[in-house]
Amino acid sequence: MSGSYDDSVGVEVSSDSFWEVGNYKRTVKRIDDGHRLCSDLMNCIHERARIEKVYAQQLTEWAKRWKQLVEKGPQYGTVERAWCAFMSEAEKVSELHLEVKGSLMNEDFEKIKNWQKEAFHKQMMGGFKETKEAEDGFRKAQKPWAKKLKEVEAAKKAYHAACKEEKLAISRETNSKADPALNPEQLKKLQDKVERGKQDVLKTKEKYEKSLKELDSATPQYMENMEQVFEQCQQFEEKRLRFFREVLLEVQKHLDLSNVASYKNIYRELEQNIKTADAVEDLRWFRANQGPGMSMNWPQFEVDEWSADLNRTLSRREKKKASDGVTLTGINQTGDQVSQPNKHSSVSSYEKNQSYPTDWSDEESNNPFSSTDANGDTNPFDEDTSPAMEVRVRALYDYEGQEQDELSFKAGDELTKMENEDEQGWCKGRLDNGQIGLYPANYVEPIQ
Repeated sequence: MSGSYDDSVGVEVSSDSFWEVGNYKRTVKRIDDGHRLCSDLMNCIHERARIEKVYAQQLTEWAKRWKQLVEKGPQYGTVERAWCAFMSEAEKVSELHLEVKGSLMNEDFEKIKNWQKEAFHKQMMGGFKETKEAEDGFRKAQKPWAKKLKEVEAAKKAYHAACKEEKLAISRETNSKADPALNPEQLKKLQDKVERGKQDVLKTKEKYEKSLKELDSATPQYMENMEQVFEQCQQFEEKRLRFFREVLLEVQKHLDLSNVASYKNIYRELEQNIKTADAVEDLRWFRANQGPGMSMNWPQFEVDEWSADLNRTLSRREKKKASDGVTLTGINQTGDQVSQPNKHSSVSSYEKNQSYPTDWSDEESNNPFSSTDANGDTNPFDEDTSPAMEVRVRALYDYEGQEQDELSFKAGDELTKMENEDEQGWCKGRLDNGQIGLYPANYVEPIQ
């Protein structure tokens, strides 16, 4: 029968059964394993707490970096605010994970540490008190039965040896009968040896059977004592298992943020912020603040005050003096869009600062617009103009003539400039239809 040998009782262990002498050591070892498992669980929780802390720090750093980038970047409206709410979610979740880290270390870790200290008591010579008590209990329960088992093993060994000797003696006796050279005295000795062998077999067999009966009678008490010690170990282990289950449930509660009201509120608020993002509103805002909806100080035509005693051509502007210049309400850039001007522009900066004598009249020779016709039928622009002075120009803005001798044109129209600008900022020109008249010099530009 193969097996191992237990030094504590000097008996061969023949199987893996708990009842075999020495196999209780696996139960005792479980106590030491329980202490180690407590330490392992604490290390496990400590590592998870460290992960929670690192994750919280990474969330905070990530949110801070991206929040700065978004806030410094172009702001286009509600979608960007929803994006910032995304970073705020990370900051709030980071705080919750720091709370998880604190719960794991301050509650769960400390709880296991204290329980381990209370459940396992170290001895001066090493090991734990609970392990020694279990070891001593099993040894005490096994000692009587192990002693009888040892006697059974010895009796069995003696019986088997006697049987072997008997068989050898019988074999020798049988072989000697076929040997004619063997004398009667030698044959008698062999026969006596066979007889003694039979007697030894009977004696050892009787002793073997007796030791087995004694072992059988001691077995029930042995089993009862072993069960008692084993149950004590089971109760100790049950406490550890129940404690582990309780702690793990606490860990689960600390890790499960889905049951935390503030955690739910974070994502409820994030969802609301995202849903309030309105693409149409953002586009409308950008149009009003960065696009065509912005206000513009469009240029307007301004005419300085004119003297009441100017010649007939200039006196027609006297009515514009009360409004401090002529305001153009129909300035049109080249294209389809109609402008809304709100800025005045002077015809001539020189004109605004120049004073004129009050004794001018239409008969003065230096008035280019004077008429010699008493009836006013003669057009002062009918005289010939030197072709060398004519220049083709293009209108920059719309202009509606205020007097009969003024031209009217639209932005983009081309006309011919017949004379240079006078001191009041007016030019003489001719439209393509042949009409000749005056127009503001700064309303046109030369055609390149």
